[in-house]
Order: sequence, then C-alpha cells, then structure tokens
Amino acid sequence: MSEVTISKTMEPHQRLIGLQPKVGIRPVIDGREGGVRESMENQTMNMAKRAAEFVSANVTHANGLPVECVIADTCIGGVAESAQAATKFEEEGVGLTLTVTPCWCYGSETMDMDPLRPKAIWGFNGSERPGAVYLAATKAAHDQKGLPVFSIYGSEVQDKDDETIPEDVQEKILRFVKAGLTVAQIKGKSYLSIGSVSMGIAGSMIQQDFFEDYLGMRCESVDMSELTRRIEEEIYDKEEFELAMQWVQLYCEEGEDINPADKQFSREQKDKIWETVVKMTLIIRDLMVGNPSLEDMGYGEEALGHNAIASGFQGQRQWTDHFPNGDFSEAILNSSFDWNGIRQAYIVATENDTLNAVCMLFGHLLTNRAQIFGDIRTYWSPDSVKRVTGKELTGRASNGIIHFLNSGSATLDGTGRQTKNGDPVMKPYWEIEPEEAEACLEATRWCPANQEYFRGGGFSSQFLTKGEMPVTMTRINIIKGLGPVLQIAEGFAVNIDPDIHETLNRRTDPTWPTTWFVPNLTGTDVFKDVYSVMNNWGANHGVLSYGHVGDEFITLSSMLRIPVAMHNVPRERVYRPSAWAAYGTKDLESADFRACKGFGPLYEKS
Repeated sequence: MSEVTISKTMEPHQRLIGLQPKVGIRPVIDGREGGVRESMENQTMNMAKRAAEFVSANVTHANGLPVECVIADTCIGGVAESAQAATKFEEEGVGLTLTVTPCWCYGSETMDMDPLRPKAIWGFNGSERPGAVYLAATKAAHDQKGLPVFSIYGSEVQDKDDETIPEDVQEKILRFVKAGLTVAQIKGKSYLSIGSVSMGIAGSMIQQDFFEDYLGMRCESVDMSELTRRIEEEIYDKEEFELAMQWVQLYCEEGEDINPADKQFSREQKDKIWETVVKMTLIIRDLMVGNPSLEDMGYGEEALGHNAIASGFQGQRQWTDHFPNGDFSEAILNSSFDWNGIRQAYIVATENDTLNAVCMLFGHLLTNRAQIFGDIRTYWSPDSVKRVTGKELTGRASNGIIHFLNSGSATLDGTGRQTKNGDPVMKPYWEIEPEEAEACLEATRWCPANQEYFRGGGFSSQFLTKGEMPVTMTRINIIKGLGPVLQIAEGFAVNIDPDIHETLNRRTDPTWPTTWFVPNLTGTDVFKDVYSVMNNWGANHGVLSYGHVGDEFITLSSMLRIPVAMHNVPRERVYRPSAWAAYGTKDLESADFRACKGFGPLYEKS
C-alpha cells in the first residue's frame, strides 16, 4: 500500500480520451515568385516561429501538459499551400489557428476555411510591406463568408527587422489562444449527470441542445442507484480506499455538530458515514474518467468511464434523504489534491447544476485553477450589518457584501491558504506546494451534515475564504426564446471583522464554507451598487474563478456565440471577433447579442 502523504505532485497527463488540442501557426505570404515572395520567406517564417515559441512558453493546459504549436511546412502563398497546411493540422490535432504575416497576401486563397476552428490573424504593423492591408482584406473575407476571426494588430509601427512581439499583441494572442484551447478541449467530451433534477432547480434540468449546439459535447446520464450498486458490490479500488481512509483520518478534522443532541449520529454511525462518502468519491471519479484497476477486478465496462470533462451529482433529495450527502465527494474532487497527491481538479457540480458546471469548466480551462461553487446567498447592506451586529463594514466591504455560500461542496483551494508574494491566491496544481495543500486542509473542518437538510448525514466542508483575492463570478442562464446568456462580475473576496462574520454566518448554516464577495462597481447600470448586482443575478448559483478574468470569459463566449448579458469588464479589455463591430460599436452589449444570433451556435445542426 502507498504511503499516506500529500507531498507528491502527480505528473501531468491526459486523463480524458481524445487528442490534446494544438495551436496551428499559419505563415502567409505574397505568392508572387521572382523577387516578392523570396524577399519575405525568412521574415514570414521567423514570425511564425516567434509566435509559436511565445505561445508554448506562456500557455499550459489545465492538466499541466505543455501547449504544442504546429507550424505549416511552408509559407502559404495560395490555395494549394493552404490545403497542405490544413491537411497537416488535421493529422496533428490542431484545434485553433493563428495566421501571421508581415505583408500583403491573397486573402480568400490563404485564409483558414475550417468553420469549427477558432481563428485569428496577426498582421505585422510595419511600413515596408502592407501586412495591415492583408489583415483588413482577409477580415472582410472572413466576415463575408460567416467565419468569425480575431484581429491582432499592434498599435505601434515596427521596423521590418524588429523581432519583438509588442505587449498589446501578446495580450491578444494569449487571450485568443486560451479561449480557443478551451473550445477545442471541450469539443467531443461528455457532461455526466449522476441523477437528475435536484429540488426543481432549473440548472439541473439538462438542456442537451445547449451542450451539443454550443459546446460540441455529448450528455451522459446514470442513475444515483449506480453508486449504491458499486458500494454494495465493492466495485472500487479497495487498496485506494484504505489509503484514502488513512488520509482522511490524518488530514480531515471534524467540526461542530449543530444537530440537537438527541438527533446526532453516534460515533460508530459517523465512522460508517466516513467510509461511505470516501467510496462515493472514488466511484464518482471512476464514473467520470474510468479506472484501469477495475478491469483487473473483472469490471471492464466500469473501467472505461464516461469520458466526462465535467459532471454533476443530484444528491437532494432522493439520495440525501437516505444516504450521506455528496459534500465531501464534491469538495475533494473539486480541489487540487487528495490522497493520491496534488493533481488537477475535477469539475463536479452540486445539485447537478449543469449550467454552473459549464462556468466551472470554462473557468478551470481558462485559468488552470480549481473553481468555487456556491449560492449567491444573501446581500448584506451596510445598514443591515450595522443593525444586526452593531458594527460597520470597512474597506472594500464598506458598500455591502454578498454572502457566497453553499452546502459544504466548495473546493478547498477556495480557503485562500495558497500564497504568492505573501498574498492569498489559488494556483494551478503544479505550482501548489505540499505545505499549501496542508494549510488548505488545516483551514477546513468537516462538520456533520445538518440533518434538517440531509437526513442521511454526511460531512460538509466548513471554511472562511481569506480575503483580498481578486475573483470573477460567472453564471450561464438559458432564457426561453433567447438561449444561453452569460453573466460576469469581477470583484474581490474580502475580509470582514471576525465578529461581523460570526454573527452573519450564524444566521444561516454555519457548517458550510463562506466567501464574502464584493463586485467591482462602475457607478452605472447594474454595477452601480452591490445590491443591483445580486438583484440582477440570473440564478441561485454562481462560480468564483481566481483573478480578474472576465475578459477571457468574454472572448470565449464570443467563440461559442453565447452573448454576455451583464459584465463590469472595462471596454478596453473586451476582445471579440472583428465582425462584432459590424453589429454596432456604441453599445457593445447589444451588438454582442445581435452578432451571436446572426452567426448562430458554433456546432448548430441543421
């Protein structure tokens, strides 16, 4: 049996079936031989090589593997070489393309015509050759043919022998590549519903057309009785189960039991519940991505899994009225570490909220970090806080706070006990130090579940997020007659007076994890105050991603044709395909809706 430890960081690996998407780099050139093309060959190909080196050095897949770039074998001067590049990209598993050029080229003959691959063009801003003219002409060709393209053009003129990539060009390349890789990673993978609709929550009423037409995913479903079968028939890795139980005993400290004394489970019952929730964790993971050890046990079908890049567990109420809840399983799977060491987080949505799962998936693939699932629980105004606690909110919290809270299922990375330069952060798993993972566990207590909610018991994670972390709150909602829309609110997790926290937290369920969230206010519209943000939020759930990454969500949503209904991202950080400008440049939010409707879902079937 392996030693119980958290000091091991798992090697990066692809745990899902399918090629790891690569970035295709397309150097395009003026095809006229006899002097023009020859004079540009080296500069054009070197531009492609610099772009590839920059991408590979600055972008990593969420599983820790490096991002590979594939450069066309030759510069592309016409349709034949364009076809040669397309063939190579297909064979290599390219998921998105970046076209680069310092000169004029033949637009429609050299452009990427694949309708499903996100695409961008970097036109070198130099005066010797008209790269900007090609960029403008080929943007027009893309727009006319209904193939949205992202325009990358530096704001300053460079000399022809300048091999630097300007900062504004770097920003657009990275934003495009991160979003494009997310699109490519999701395509062909599964969303796994374990159970069905939880307590009438609309988000857990899975809309298969949304997953298929907008994300290119398939929807898989198993009944929760599959967990019962696998527990009773012991269809899980027993050696790993023993290791996990030792790890739980070492790192998972129980917290307060708020149930009345006569309703509390006995020590023997609680120990049995621990065994059950650990088995549930193993089984949910195996359902998602499979487990080769099950084949050795004679369970070949079960060993395969469902190739699920994200999943959700219904839990309430048909499961939790009788069995332990899924809080422990969801919290541990959503975290960047467990008994096997430090590893990539999984995406498991509480109450099978499929739409929150999608935001968790987006955030995870864009940032490489674990995601915090929660209820948008309560808006506390400064006056309400003063009335209830006798104290005043200060600092970032002075205009009011949102209690971001859910039933013990949030990632333990959300404790804020990972640090960088002394500040609380949430890191990609390969940057997490063992002592930081231990600090996250030490900051968490596992409270016996509130039996008014969960008759079958369970253990809910209880922690308080360390504040002053920049975060972005997101949510997708599906609107009848409109389709999916995305909401974004950049802001901060904040610290508040401990006495205020204790009083406010005790007014709800104190055994659940709390993040006090404050959106960045603009003074206008729905971001004029904290109350308006909560009052206009479209559902009871949301996701917190580390960092101010609303711009990355906006770029991604435009690729998938999901309009953004509200956001507080500054206008200069909004980056969408060039065609969006044709739908209006004054009111970008309205233009986004019209553009998404005009182009339609990326994978829409006729």
